[in-house]
Order: sequence, then C-alpha cells, then structure tokens
Amino acid sequence: MAINLSNSNVATRENRIGSITGYVGTLKDLASQSECGTLKGCSRCFSQSSTCLSTCGLSQLAAIRDVAVIHHGPAGCSVAGATSYYMSRVMAKKRGVTSDTIYVGTDMNENDTIFGSTETLRNVILEVNKRYSPKAIFVSSSCATGIIGEDIDSIVEEVREEISVPIVAVHCEGFKSRIWATGFDISDHAILQEIVQPPREGVKTNKINFKNFFESARPEIIDIFKNFDLEPVFLYCNSTIEELSHLSESIATTCICGTLGNYLGNALEEKYGVPYVRSINQCGIKGFEAWLREIGKVTNRSELVEKYIEEQRAIYIPQIEEVKKELQGLTAVLGMGPGYTFEVSRVLDELGIKVVWALAWHYDKKYENGDVPPSMKYLLDNDIDFEASVADQQNYEVMNILNKYQPDMYLSRHPGSTVWAIKNGTPAIYVADEYMIFGYKHTLEFAKTIVDAIKNRSFEANLAKRTKLPYTDWWYEQDVNTFLEEAK
Repeated sequence: MAINLSNSNVATRENRIGSITGYVGTLKDLASQSECGTLKGCSRCFSQSSTCLSTCGLSQLAAIRDVAVIHHGPAGCSVAGATSYYMSRVMAKKRGVTSDTIYVGTDMNENDTIFGSTETLRNVILEVNKRYSPKAIFVSSSCATGIIGEDIDSIVEEVREEISVPIVAVHCEGFKSRIWATGFDISDHAILQEIVQPPREGVKTNKINFKNFFESARPEIIDIFKNFDLEPVFLYCNSTIEELSHLSESIATTCICGTLGNYLGNALEEKYGVPYVRSINQCGIKGFEAWLREIGKVTNRSELVEKYIEEQRAIYIPQIEEVKKELQGLTAVLGMGPGYTFEVSRVLDELGIKVVWALAWHYDKKYENGDVPPSMKYLLDNDIDFEASVADQQNYEVMNILNKYQPDMYLSRHPGSTVWAIKNGTPAIYVADEYMIFGYKHTLEFAKTIVDAIKNRSFEANLAKRTKLPYTDWWYEQDVNTFLEEAK
C-alpha cells in the first residue's frame, strides 16, 4: 500500500493492513486465512481492558531528545506525560546523555469543548517555543479535540512561519483505532512528514536504522555491528532531530519488533529506497541467524556475517543444547503483542517446549508490502501449529485458558497479566526487556530463566492458596470465545 505523507492523518491498522482484535482458532487457520485474504475479525460484547494508542504514539515521540510534545486535550489525557518523563529523564540518564524534552497539556475544559480552543492552542505553541526552545514541536490531538473537530492542522500551519524549528500535527485520537499499535504508525508518520529529509547528494554511509523501544542492548549491538562495518542508529529513544533528519541516507532499516517498525521501514524503502530488512526477528537461534543473514544480503556483507555466526555458534550452541535437556516436554501459554507472540512461540519450539495456546493482543493480516508477517509465514512453512486467539489484553480470557490447560508456564510482555497468572498458581515469566531472547547469549539466559521458574514454584503455590480470584466455576467452564461474535 502506498504511503501518503502529504496528509497528516494516517489510516488505522484495521483499514490499512486488515488488523483484527478478535479471533479464536488455530495458528494454521489464522495464517492460511491471512494468506488468502479471507480473515475477518470478531468483536466482543464485553471488554475488560486495553491500552490507548495515544500513549503508544506520544511516548515514542517524547523519547526523542530536546523536543516538545503538546497534547491538545483535557488534563486527564496528559497522563501519558508520565511515560514521557521516564523516557526523557530515566532512559537518557541510563545512556549518559541529557534530554530537555517537555510534555505539555492544554488542559481543555468544558467551555473549550463547547466553543473550541484553537486560539489557546496557538498561544501554547508559541509560549512553549519561546520558553523552552525545543528542536522540534509535535502537536497532538486527543479524543476530545477529535470529537469536536478541532482543526489542529490549520493552527500548525499558521504558526509555522513564526517558529524556526520543525512543527507537525499528530492525529492521535484514542478512539480512532482499537489497536493501540496504530500509535506507533502515527509517530512514524509524523517523523517521516516533517523530520526526515531527502538524502544529500553524494552522501554514502554505513549507518543502519534500528527501531527499538528502549535501546537496553545498545553497547552489545554496536559491538556486533562492528563485525560487519555497520553503525546502528537507534530509534527513537534518545535520538536527536539531527540524526532523524538523515534516516533516508542509511544503508538499511531493521527493527526489534515487526509491529513496532514495519511502517517506518516500509515508508523509508518506498520513499527513499532504503532497504527494509524483512525476516523473522532476532529471538532465538534461528531468528537471530536469519536476521543477520538478511542484513548481510541487503548490505553486501554476507561473508562477514557467516564468519560471525560460525564463531558464536561454537561458543553458545553446546551450552544451549545442555540446558534444553531440562525443558523437554514442558508446556506453555503465551500472551503478547503479535510482534512477539509468534516469535517467542517459535523460540519455545526450538527449546523443546510445547505451546498449547498463544494469545496475540492484536493481529496484522498483512504488512504494507502485502506479505503475511514473517513470523507467521515461518510457523506455517515449518508445520508448527497450536491453538491461538487474538485478545486485546483480556485477562479474563487468559485466566480461562490457564485454568483449562494448566501449563507449566505463562509468558507475557505485560506485567498485569503475569500477576493474574501467578495468583492462579501458574509460574509466569515477564518478557519485559525486548532483548531478553536476543541472539545466542540471551537465548541461553532465557532458557536458564525458564528452568529457574519451573523448578521454584513455592511463591506461586503459596500466593494461589491465599488469593480468592473473581472468576467463578461457571466462567472456567465456558469456551474462551463466549464473548466473541463475527464483526458485521
């Protein structure tokens, strides 16, 4: 699908790539329907929890150093500012840099929602620019401004001549999509619209764009890429506007998670010819090697990549094989975003652990280039199948599945659901760090973490004995699709 940067709005994942938030069936059925284009999502008559796409999108932008995010909405919407503080202060300090990024809410009141408040927004933009001198300004809408039709685009255009830095309207209304990952696309769209510049004539670099969340493995990845004479540019955490302006000059783009980075990668390839590395992600041995080989192919460094792989296999494969002996025959349930659910399930299969059910918080039918996500294609091509569902962080469905299958472990990237699993007496592994299963070293560490979790169950057992859960026997007897109906 062609990416339109002339419009500040970006189509939702539902409309753009056919993403869904409701499904119950099997992995093969899900992947097969994706390939042939017949997949239809289901809707819920009851929803327990979810996440706002605005938080996802604006936290990405707030992670950039020395910028201003102006959230035009009621005070409550500015709760995302807490994430901004974490990104611009804590993560910058960990990196050893400083960031003066600020997050400002316009504090719309009842009068503003009736009569509009574009003049207030204009004054706030000018005052923020005058007081803080940011390197760029992102002006975001909210549910309230979207509902009343507040024209933030016109205000941004009006003040552009009075401001000497890039300024861009960001349409982040939380109600526009059920899929909070649409927020990632919205932040990418804003960067591509106003920050990324066409490549300078004659400039050639060895930089590779690396989209990740928190760059926790930054030193390690820099060292790995040195073997291939490549220099990673990490996005967006602790990025500078100057770095982002030159993304079009990079030799390639890759990402830690397909859900996080596919919009940016496809757009840079379509608009500027920067190759997007499409492969299963770096989790596990097969994923890491496939990813490295694709990078080698795209950047003409295959020989260097193969040399590195051979050296690392000699160090880590014997150790991983030894730990695998303790994992054979174990069972697991997963609950994560789709960029990890179907990647981590592959890693568990590599380790000899049987996945009995996998929940994806949403599912992308096809990416912008028209292909089924590589993680799903791999599982389909390798005849790996298990029961699967698409459930947007619906813990009541997770608990139903855990009670039915009694797995040896539950793995999730969201702490709320791991807590509930532990209360149920199920050992839970919080796959918080995006690099927890990255490459040889961390796959070994991950396998050891699983061993520790299944051998020491006293905490889960004791907590379960002392916890009264709100779920009745009636609910545990229901099929997990009780609240699902085919979308009209």
